[in-house]
This record gives sequence, C-alpha cells and structure tokens, in this order.
Amino acid sequence: MSPPAGLLPTLLTVLIAAVGGVLATALSLPAGWLMGGALAVTIAAMAGVPVAMPARVRDVGFVLIGMSMGASVAPDSLTLLRSWPISLLGLAVELVVIVALTGWMLTKLFRLDPGTAYLSSFPGHLSFIMSIASAGVGNSRQIAIIQVIRIFMLTIVVPIGSVFLPIDHFTAPAPTSFLSVWELLAIAAGCVLVGLVFIRLKVPAGLVLGSMAAATAAKLGGLYSGSIPGPLVIITFVLTGALIGSRFAGITRREFMMAAKGGVIATGMTVGIVTLVAWLVSLAVDMPYGQLWLGLSPGALEGMGALGIALGYDTAFIAAHHVIRLLMLSFAIPLVVVVIRRREAKAAVPPG
Repeated sequence: MSPPAGLLPTLLTVLIAAVGGVLATALSLPAGWLMGGALAVTIAAMAGVPVAMPARVRDVGFVLIGMSMGASVAPDSLTLLRSWPISLLGLAVELVVIVALTGWMLTKLFRLDPGTAYLSSFPGHLSFIMSIASAGVGNSRQIAIIQVIRIFMLTIVVPIGSVFLPIDHFTAPAPTSFLSVWELLAIAAGCVLVGLVFIRLKVPAGLVLGSMAAATAAKLGGLYSGSIPGPLVIITFVLTGALIGSRFAGITRREFMMAAKGGVIATGMTVGIVTLVAWLVSLAVDMPYGQLWLGLSPGALEGMGALGIALGYDTAFIAAHHVIRLLMLSFAIPLVVVVIRRREAKAAVPPG
C-alpha cells in the first residue's frame, strides 16, 4: 500500500527542519530550533529538494504557535496597555516610511513597474497582496519572491541581532508545572474552535490569532496555569521553521536571483527603519528594546510570535501590534492600488 500523495515531501521537509534545528541549537544560536529549521528548509528548497507543507500540516502549526503564544502571555501584560498608543503611533509612521522609501527604491533603482514595486514594499498581508497581484497588478512572481525574502530574512536577523547587539529582554520564566495531555487536548479544541470563528469573520491570520485568543483567555481566566511541555514547544518551532522555508518551493534559481537583490535591499531598508523607530519609541516607554523591535517588525505573525516565545518577550504585546499592522495594511493596500491604477491610466492616454 503506497503512502498518500504529498506525505513523503512533507515528512522530508519536517525532517530537514528538525536537523537544521538540532545543528543551530548545538551551535548555541538563539531560537535555534526556529532559525535553523527555516534556514535548512530554505537551502533545500533552493537546491531543488521537493519540500512541502500542506494546508492541514500548516494549520496544525498555526494552532500550536497560537497556543504557545497564549500560554506565554506575561501576567503583567495588561499593565503595559498605557504605553501602547506611543508604540502604535510609531508603527503607523514606520509603515508609511517603509512603503514610500522601498517602493521608490524598487521603481528607480531596479526599474520595476509601480504595481510590482509598491506591492513588494508592503510589509505584511502576503495573501491579500498576492490576490491583488493575481488580479493583474504587478508581476506576481517577483512580488512573491521579494516578500518571501523579507519574511525569511527578518526571522534570521532577530536571533542574530540578539547575539551581537546590546539588547536587553525578559528572561523566560522557568516552568514550575506542565499541562497534562487532557488539558492540552481541551485547550487545543478551544483554540481550533475560536480559530475557525476568526477565519469565518475574515480576521487576518485567523487561525493563529484565534488560537492565541482562546489560550490567553483561558489562562487569564484561571482555567489553567501550567506551561506547554518542552517537546511540544520544539515541535512548534520546527513546524514554523519548515513553513517559513517551504515558501521558497517552486521558485527557480533564475527567478530568485532576478528578484533577490531588490528583496535584500528592501529588507535591509525595512530593518533599518524598524530599528530606528523602535529605538525612538524605547526612549518614551519603559519596555525592552527587543520586545519593541519584534512588535514593530513586519515579519509573519507566526514567525515573530515564535521568536517572542523563544526570546522571552511578552507575546500579547507582539501579537496586538501585528494585528493592528495588518488592519492598517488592509486599508492602505487598496488605496495605493487605486492610485497606481489611476497613474497607469493617465500614462496610457496619448498626449493631445
């Protein structure tokens, strides 16, 4: 009896991510299971290895990361709410600067058409961006490569930065008790249920956010106090790393090289802007710089959330800022597309 189609590539992808995680952890790299897995699967995908993360396996990873984020919420998260308006203002300013500067750079330096340049410059909401690109705005393949490079590089930059930069952060508290199998199953069921409701309501990253909302509410409501068992946390990081790396599947080396330079420069600009804005915000709020950086960083929610857990930061702060970033982009992306369409229509009209 042959295995189901797609099973072997999926198992191979998870195995590659696990091996990468083992090596990175052995080298004492921060967030090694996540960073090592993402890097190993990316290299394998670019080398032509048939990596894959089917939707159902991806969804399991989303539920696990949401559960882990909810279980890792700092008890004093609500006391930090008064400082959020300052960081949210920084987030809004940061998004405008990132889109304006990187879009201009990709247009002028790399001669990309405005649709491709500006859809590539939006820091987040990849599924929304790709649906618009598929409708005929910009070059969808180039947009996908530049956006995937951004997500991958941000996942790698944060742990490396925590090694070489003087970043203070919360030390993750040592667990005193762990959830039982039955508690984990009950929480997982609640996470899936709320996640499906969020998806039905078209909430961005609905399964991750719904799972986190359910796990957070249950914890703050006193329904559980234990921590996620260590092996399950490692599995969560491995699946998340495999998901990030598998986004390079199907991208040829030629396509990658054509868009990589623009993607790397755009990501570098984004990192620089985030670093500056996070530093400015840190002058006004009493919060670790690294936590602010993760909250303002335009990486994928599952990746940034996993890094927040691995580095001991307040996941409630990180998740809230990523949700609001996605909501801001939900309004900004259509507006920019309308402007691009109008400019293209004017350019198409012959003079006279």
